[in-house]
Amino acid sequence: MPRTLSRGLVILLMVWLWLGAVGRGASAAPPVEEEPIDRDSPQAIIIEFLALGDSGEFEDAARFLDVPRDDQSRAPELARRLHAVVSRLSSTVPELLSGRSDGDADDGLPRGVERVGWVGGPPGMPATGDDRRNVDADAVPVLLQRRTRAEPKWVFSRKTVQSVDTWYESLQDRWLIDNLPEPMLRTGWGGLAYWQWLALPLILAVAWLGGYVLGGVTRRLLRPLFARIDPESDALLLRRFSRPLTLAWTLALCRIVLPVLSLLPRADQTVREVLGAAMVVLVFWAALRLVDLLADLLARSAWASARAGTRALVPLGARIVKVIVGSLAIVAVFAKLDYPIASLIAGLGIGGLAVALAAQKSFENLIGAFALGADQPFREGDVVRVEDFIATVEAIGLRSTRFRTADRTIVTIPNGKLSEMRLETYAARDRLRLHCTLALTYGTSEPQLRAVLAGLRHELETHPKIWSESMTVRLVALGHSSLDIEVTAWFETSDPDEFGAIREQLLLAFIRIVDACGSSFAFPTRTVHLVGAQR
Repeated sequence: MPRTLSRGLVILLMVWLWLGAVGRGASAAPPVEEEPIDRDSPQAIIIEFLALGDSGEFEDAARFLDVPRDDQSRAPELARRLHAVVSRLSSTVPELLSGRSDGDADDGLPRGVERVGWVGGPPGMPATGDDRRNVDADAVPVLLQRRTRAEPKWVFSRKTVQSVDTWYESLQDRWLIDNLPEPMLRTGWGGLAYWQWLALPLILAVAWLGGYVLGGVTRRLLRPLFARIDPESDALLLRRFSRPLTLAWTLALCRIVLPVLSLLPRADQTVREVLGAAMVVLVFWAALRLVDLLADLLARSAWASARAGTRALVPLGARIVKVIVGSLAIVAVFAKLDYPIASLIAGLGIGGLAVALAAQKSFENLIGAFALGADQPFREGDVVRVEDFIATVEAIGLRSTRFRTADRTIVTIPNGKLSEMRLETYAARDRLRLHCTLALTYGTSEPQLRAVLAGLRHELETHPKIWSESMTVRLVALGHSSLDIEVTAWFETSDPDEFGAIREQLLLAFIRIVDACGSSFAFPTRTVHLVGAQR
């Protein structure tokens, strides 16, 4: 994650707020049926009334109210107050109202009456129909009344207009509406008033500053706990989880101060969805940081120190896991924002299948590299036998492994194939074996032979590198031309050069022992007898 993620996330929140609020107005509640909307229908009337109120044209909006004659002077004020009430009704969805000029005849209401919504009704309460099962007992309907001789044909009923002042007094943000300048109350892009757009960056900045401070306090409180677990984990915690902690506290503070903005229901729902999506991003961001932390701890472990090849694969494994986590984060964020992800997942599945089929061998070699790193059959620089050749491991790559032969040539074998082959590693030996056969002449007497055997045993037993648990000096055969003595011994060394020096020293000692005992080494000979030879 780049260091500018916090600022980028703030910009992302604002963009989603704009686009989400605008798009939701058209997609949150689609029309029940596709039909043309009459200009003088209840739906068109409510949409026009809200648009006039959003632009602050309350004198023009007042013509949609059935105002008593005694209150005609307060008509613009009543329109302003009614607009504030209707805008904040979470159950008011103009798109669900009838688009016909004569209204909805099947809503269970008297003819010429349309219900806009409910004051005190729960979120999602339908504006039409006669179903009151989910309506609070104190909920009051907001009604439109049809007129036959005046324009417009649909206006807010007189009973609704008489209740406007009571409803308005119950608004939580009434103080702001009464004291802010009228231009600041006009609705801008995304369903937010201009004062809300001005306050939003300030609230985000204050929330980020508070999150930064609280994140630092949280880190100080957690430092002793992590220091007890691992002295180095404190530094890793500060480096990996500093920014996610700041973002977590920032989102928490945004949730706390969100009521200060007094958002309209749709905008409030959009902002909460954006904050929820940001929380999903936070969770996956913390998961990515956790992957980095585990990779650091694994690379510093004794297990990885003893396996150089495996330690080299740790960063690659961490990147693969991070790609998977990042992909899941993208899908989760789109799902949180109510975008259709089924087609996205299907496309990714088909694309992944195509890539997997096209790169089957590459994936096979990559998995083979991880298998070699996990099993650790050899390391770079080891002398190994691979099937029918002996060579030194030159380099272990992600696709293949290179070997240097005794003729200084390079043999390259793909890791997928190499992981299935028979591998014999000479570098893994903890002891090296001396095995030879001494052939003495048949002229050697029994006392001389016993002296040779005793001398050989003494020479081996007194050597400082001998592994005394397994040593053999025996007369094993009466050969065609020699008396065969087998010598087998193990020496506690894994260095081939050191073993070569030991072997040379012992072979010279064996020659001295044989000479000192009056015997000698036999040469392969054959005696041919000629019978009945004639001249």
